[in-house]
Amino acid sequence: MIDTLINHDEELFLFLNNLGSPTWDNLWLLITNKFTFIPLYALLLFLIYKKMGLKTMLFSVLVIALMITFTDQITNLFKHGFKRLRPCRQEGVMEYMRFIAERCGPYGFFSGHSSNSMAAAVFSGLLLRPYFKKLIFILLFWSAIVAYSRIYVGVHYPLDIFCGMVFGAFSGFIFYKLIQYLQAKYL
Repeated sequence: MIDTLINHDEELFLFLNNLGSPTWDNLWLLITNKFTFIPLYALLLFLIYKKMGLKTMLFSVLVIALMITFTDQITNLFKHGFKRLRPCRQEGVMEYMRFIAERCGPYGFFSGHSSNSMAAAVFSGLLLRPYFKKLIFILLFWSAIVAYSRIYVGVHYPLDIFCGMVFGAFSGFIFYKLIQYLQAKYL
């Protein structure tokens, strides 16, 4: 059963990855770059500051730093625990794919980009929900685009992305609950 799931995952990866074309490569490389969205993060912190005040914004920075550290470390535990090769390192896959990423690490299950972007989307969307009802949907869409970029550039399978997004959503919700607790106790 696991072999069948992995075969389907590889087939879906090859299908999605090969939808790309050189015309769009630079856009997807920009999207997958972790520094591209610094202005978005700055805007979200500004909105938290404007709507909730300096203390909540400072608590948010602390909680976000903890959340990203948490998701990164758990992601690395999974990658080194499962040791599933990335598509760009997997014989039988790498010969048929488009690889446009700058580098290819050894293991890919599950995606850190997907978990981090989803955690940030859920956390920020829930925190700002009283003021911007539809913002969470925009952030979830943004997170899905970032996640897909990892397939496009050739460094993650769809299952890596899906599991990363699920873990990120869970993490974002848990850390949202943490900031709610901190707000109730200290603000």
